[in-house]
Amino acid sequence: MACPPLAVGLIGYPVEHSLSPAFQQAAFDALGIPARYELWPTPPESLDERFRSLRAPGVLGANVTVPHKRAAFARVDHVAGRARRAGAVNTVVNRGGTLYGDNTDVPGFLAPLRERGVPLADLAVVVLGAGGAARGILVALGEVGCRQVTVANRTAERAHELAVEFGVVAAPLDQRLAPHLARADLLVNATSVGWDGASLPLDAALLDALPATALVYDLTYHDTPLLQAARRRGLETIDGLGMLVHQGAESFRLWTGREPPLEVMWRVALAARQARERSTH
Repeated sequence: MACPPLAVGLIGYPVEHSLSPAFQQAAFDALGIPARYELWPTPPESLDERFRSLRAPGVLGANVTVPHKRAAFARVDHVAGRARRAGAVNTVVNRGGTLYGDNTDVPGFLAPLRERGVPLADLAVVVLGAGGAARGILVALGEVGCRQVTVANRTAERAHELAVEFGVVAAPLDQRLAPHLARADLLVNATSVGWDGASLPLDAALLDALPATALVYDLTYHDTPLLQAARRRGLETIDGLGMLVHQGAESFRLWTGREPPLEVMWRVALAARQARERSTH
């Protein structure tokens, strides 16, 4: 009798929009690993039960997405250094019933910038958002020694809390952000604003404050209104698909101890996004 496949999945709420099952399953299949990557929609009240289930034999672990990255931090037994610095976990590995938490958003975020040859240590960066994704980005920017980092959020108190914790500058998400944007080499949208295809995380007019050489990076992995508005102003842009694939590849490495088939993951992720876009138009 054949053994059931190993289980691994995505914990979040909602998760139906995710492209992760497509490219993660392709990676397992490409290496002949008998695993099934599933979607595990988990409302907050079911999170404890979900994490208990991760300890079962035959479960490799999980990815964790919004809104549970910070809650996951408190539900694992051991936390990697970069996840501890972020206070957020997006990857859980089950090792014999013991749960290890990591944050692969950190290397995943940096990979597309490195591929472009961006001089990371010289950057002045403005980060929009104060949630789990923003925390991972702030850890990444701290690791590469960015020249200046400003965090802005609609709830000013949350931005101030991050500023104190990470040693960065806090700014309000209104016209007072303009002087910070005027000095920025990189603007990062670490909020979920834009998933709906209609909303902007900041007033579009504020983009005019950015230097012509600035790069706009949206962690959302489709062409958001922010990216469209930036391109209309002649600015270079990066969407979040590269980060998604690279953080997923690092998760795959942690679960399996194998080198992920990155080209396969990229090809399938691009095809899955194109199929999704066709189905929504």
